[in-house]
Amino acid sequence: MKTKRLSISTLLGVVFGFICFGFASSGQNEISTILALNIILGRTLIGVAIGISRFTLKHWSLHGIVMGLVFSLPAGFGAMLGPETPEFSHTMLMTSTIVLGMIYGFLIELITTLVFKARQ
Repeated sequence: MKTKRLSISTLLGVVFGFICFGFASSGQNEISTILALNIILGRTLIGVAIGISRFTLKHWSLHGIVMGLVFSLPAGFGAMLGPETPEFSHTMLMTSTIVLGMIYGFLIELITTLVFKARQ
């Protein structure tokens, strides 16, 4: 395992977790501590998975997108359990959680692979 790749991708997962938390808490409703931890740790998990993954897909970008998708599915379905608000329906919460997870996975892989040259 490449320690440099794992460290960078995990740190980026934490950073994107806080960014995602910032987006989630910018609305009118207050975010509970448990939900905040869930958001931050969920994005961190994407970074860890990208760092330790040995799946070789055709391109690095596809790897990040797939990892973001796979590790955002539980949080996406979990988002459907919360209260529905006029701003976001359950379907919208699930879709946005999964799509943003794919975007964060892509960005983590992009920065790790191209900027820091920590290839798989």
